[in-house]
Amino acid sequence: MPGDSGALVVRQAGAADAPALAAIYGHYALHEFGTFEEETPSPAEMARRIAAVTALGLPYLVAEKEAVVLGFAYAAPFRPRAAYRYTVEDSVYVAPGAQGRGVGRALVQRLIEICQAMGLRQMMAVIGDSGNAASIGLHRSLGFAPAGVCRAVGFKHGRWVDTVRMQRALNDGDASAPSAPGLELRGH
Repeated sequence: MPGDSGALVVRQAGAADAPALAAIYGHYALHEFGTFEEETPSPAEMARRIAAVTALGLPYLVAEKEAVVLGFAYAAPFRPRAAYRYTVEDSVYVAPGAQGRGVGRALVQRLIEICQAMGLRQMMAVIGDSGNAASIGLHRSLGFAPAGVCRAVGFKHGRWVDTVRMQRALNDGDASAPSAPGLELRGH
């Protein structure tokens, strides 16, 4: 990992970042519970995922220091139905060895800023594993509140795994009707 001398840069992800994102995400798929995927997506698949999110006008970000990608985060539609058009779900992954250095915080803070500028009203976090204290603490520190635990909904690495739901209001939240059009979702 690069030293702490350079500045952390948060920027939009592109297809060229896909190999680094696949490597970071692959660690979580193969060894941890932050995702319920169990195989590493290929760089081509990661590039497809970046394109799918950005085609909706949503942010897909990377954090890098000294030209090394240390983490990534994105906002995706929470659900496909039209009534959810003001709600997104965040996802954040930090490279092993880069945790605890503000990478996740910088990424999620920037996601919040972008989604608020879009006029969105709610951001959900669906955190794999109720024992994932780092992600739960990160989200709590950025204004997310507990919204429930789904017990034993996944089975990975030989054990049942929970998901923790957390929620953060954006802009006025539910205090007023939205004025922005929201995401274009095709579900009924």
